[in-house]
Amino acid sequence: MDFSAKQIAELLDGEIVGDENSIVSDISKIEEGRKGTISFLANPKYEKYIYSTNASIVLVNKSFEPTHKIKSTLIKVDDSYKSVATLLSFYDSVVNNKQGISELSFISKNTDSKYLLYLGEFSFLGENIKIGKNVKIYPQVYVGDNVIIGDNVTLHAGVKIYHGTIIGNNCVINAGSVIGGDGFGFAPNGTDYKRIPQVGNVILEDNVDVGANTTIDRATMGSTIIRKGVKIDNLVQIAHNVEIESNTVVAAQSGVSGSTKIGKNVMIAGQVGFAGHLTIGDNAKFAAQSGIANNIAENTVNQGAPAYNLRDFQKAYIYYKRLPQTNDRVEQLEKQVEELTRVVEKLTK
Repeated sequence: MDFSAKQIAELLDGEIVGDENSIVSDISKIEEGRKGTISFLANPKYEKYIYSTNASIVLVNKSFEPTHKIKSTLIKVDDSYKSVATLLSFYDSVVNNKQGISELSFISKNTDSKYLLYLGEFSFLGENIKIGKNVKIYPQVYVGDNVIIGDNVTLHAGVKIYHGTIIGNNCVINAGSVIGGDGFGFAPNGTDYKRIPQVGNVILEDNVDVGANTTIDRATMGSTIIRKGVKIDNLVQIAHNVEIESNTVVAAQSGVSGSTKIGKNVMIAGQVGFAGHLTIGDNAKFAAQSGIANNIAENTVNQGAPAYNLRDFQKAYIYYKRLPQTNDRVEQLEKQVEELTRVVEKLTK
């Protein structure tokens, strides 16, 4: 779909410098700008590219003053980075404006699909499902019995939603994710293990985003709960009966063991692992590859395995890096002590 500089400026409340009829149909990075695309300049380090880019339109801050001639049409906005986010959201809504129910999909007779905006090929909707308005379900999605789906939800291709799951409004679940699979519950039974039925469910509150190939397990009893505004990256494992409070973010390949409670506004970097039955305070932060074995207080920054206070970790790591030199000094001091000992022994004889 084509857009003119005039249309984009109206969307972003921007000022045009150049041809208001300049047309674009795609987005590009400024250093790789092509004719027919729109780009942006937010970081001053990239300013040099604005003078050579072939992008037809470039978003810039209103404070930007060029020092050389620019061939692109400029749209000046208050904050070019935020404007790009607005533009990308608009572009995504246009590109992914899917509608209609495929004849190759299956809907159970007692599931009401009247508000369903899109249902792709080979998707399956089970019994007694409640579906809100403007819901998009892409091909090969499975939705089990008694699931509740709120308004403006998107389930991308291959998502699996097990029975009893509750999904709030404005949630996005990316391809291949599994919501509501059995928690890892097995009891020792002599020489083997007896499976413990997982009879709870999963609740995703409003505005939750779940990345591709992430798994959120159903509770043994009660609910695994992901609160409002939580953002979960790709390849994350959330175990049974975990609770993650509002606006926490979890980066890729992290894992949370069963019954751990994570507070509000927590920031979890990649490959962080949490043991089970822990309590993590609000606003805590965890550096990549940290291992969390104990409760963590609020407003702390943590690193290491097992993780502890970031500044203490950094000090300890400085000494760790110096271990070879420290060892050499210790050996040298030992030799000096031995030599002094021999001298003292001679003097005392």
